Amino acid sequence: MVSCSTVAILSALLGLILLRKYRESRWGYFKCKKSLQGKVFLVTGANSGIGKETVRELARRDACVIMACRSMSSALSAIEDIRRTVQEGTLIPKQLDLASFDSIRAFSNSVIRDFPKINVLINNAGVYVCSKEARVTTDGYELHFGVNHLGHFLLTNLLFDKLCESQPSRVVTVSSLLLQSGKIDLENLNCERETPESLAEMRSNQKYCNSKLANLLFTRELAKRTTTVDVTALSVCPGFSYTNLFRETPRSWYQYILFAPIVYFYMRSANQGAQTVLLCAASDEIGKQHSGQLFRDCKVYKPKLRFPCSSATQSKLWDISTEMVGLRMK
Repeated sequence: MVSCSTVAILSALLGLILLRKYRESRWGYFKCKKSLQGKVFLVTGANSGIGKETVRELARRDACVIMACRSMSSALSAIEDIRRTVQEGTLIPKQLDLASFDSIRAFSNSVIRDFPKINVLINNAGVYVCSKEARVTTDGYELHFGVNHLGHFLLTNLLFDKLCESQPSRVVTVSSLLLQSGKIDLENLNCERETPESLAEMRSNQKYCNSKLANLLFTRELAKRTTTVDVTALSVCPGFSYTNLFRETPRSWYQYILFAPIVYFYMRSANQGAQTVLLCAASDEIGKQHSGQLFRDCKVYKPKLRFPCSSATQSKLWDISTEMVGLRMK
């Protein structure tokens, strides 16, 4: 005979499972299976996490995908893994280090040379480093700002003419809900001034939040500057997903135990996190009228910014970024 305590435990477990399923139903899912044959997608950070799952689903729809990865060996491992489940599509690995402007320029030149068109650029790669020590890119910029914002800013600008030649085209930039806690200090974008506030921000990793806000402002400004061409700029919050983004964050055994319930109830799989990215990259329902918007859970999301930014701030950020990466002002 089953005891009352056993029934209670089983009922509680069933309730938890149903609650998880309910949460999943609200995340949204890109259901369209329409063929993407003949279209070329470029995905940064394509070797793991949301990037790899985005590549997997695009390939499943028979797309050609340029996989931009920091390591060619990791790119090839990702392709091997994808090919275990998906045989369609064309996967082309290319080396790209977003922490190096020289690497970005070399990569862009090779893409422009080798591909007649790029239909969709997906700026997915990102870094999150929790460290008391300052980390910088090859060119001397704070790592989060340098990779998450400047790297993709330069890449998009270098490929912009190719995107215009391929119009209608899209630029999809993966941000984060943490952008709502971000702030843009135009006088200290590279975190060169050390103040008590900036040191505290280093410990809480405010810099990551700032870089994700910069992603959104970049998308909005790109939309504003592309009104005369059919290039759609979109930003995506993929949701709290289980990826290796936090690979450099130290964890202890008790943290794994404490965070287990959070992982179960709130974290999405990488494939679930990729669904809104796929919607913005491939849906026929997304068009120029959505340019400049942020998407979350497969629908438009209006962020609640802790530190609101004006249109003038977003435009100035673009101009300063242009100077930082060594582009000519237009």
